[in-house]
Amino acid sequence: MTSASDSRVLWGAGTSRTVRPRWALRELGLDYRSEPVVPRTESMQSEAFRAVSERGKVPILEDDGFVVGESAAIVFYLADRYDSQGNVLSVPVGDFERRSAYYDLSFFILTELDATSLYIVRRHEGLPQIYGEAPTAVKGARQYFSHQLGEIERKLSDGRPYLLGNDFLAPDLLLMTCLDWANAIGIELPEILGQYRLRIATRPAYGEAMGENFAPLRELAG
Repeated sequence: MTSASDSRVLWGAGTSRTVRPRWALRELGLDYRSEPVVPRTESMQSEAFRAVSERGKVPILEDDGFVVGESAAIVFYLADRYDSQGNVLSVPVGDFERRSAYYDLSFFILTELDATSLYIVRRHEGLPQIYGEAPTAVKGARQYFSHQLGEIERKLSDGRPYLLGNDFLAPDLLLMTCLDWANAIGIELPEILGQYRLRIATRPAYGEAMGENFAPLRELAG
């Protein structure tokens, strides 16, 4: 849900990474104001945005004076700070074994699926005018992504609905954004992950976040 309040502001829109904090905010039922700054547009140069993001990167969250960047860090922050309100995305700090698995999967998704695979495709296939063409690297990244999905298949092979069991948690949110990204660039998903993706896509917060996150791109396309 969105609000005109300035106490919580989310900067950034239009990418698979900017959808993550927006989705988490909605899962947790938190009001926020959206500033739809889209990468590689003039909005990135505004004084207001530069005053918040010294890195010049999105997403960025302002929460009652506290500022945090990096999509997963924002999701973890929101989950830990606001889970007590009844909507849960995290694992209690005292549950050491389950919380370790929660971070293990999250970092696996962020490194092996996102940064090591999908972002290489994004740079050299989606933005060759900036980063240069590298067809061999792109081919390898696509193959590596598909190979690493085997670990996720293994986790879900026992019939569990979500990565850590019966609860939809932050790792599921992160994984879903990677699966959507892969689907958008034509990487075929195994059946079990295709079913998982369709199941998560029915969550109301997901649909709301996706609609708001990608609306600025549709407007730019005219």
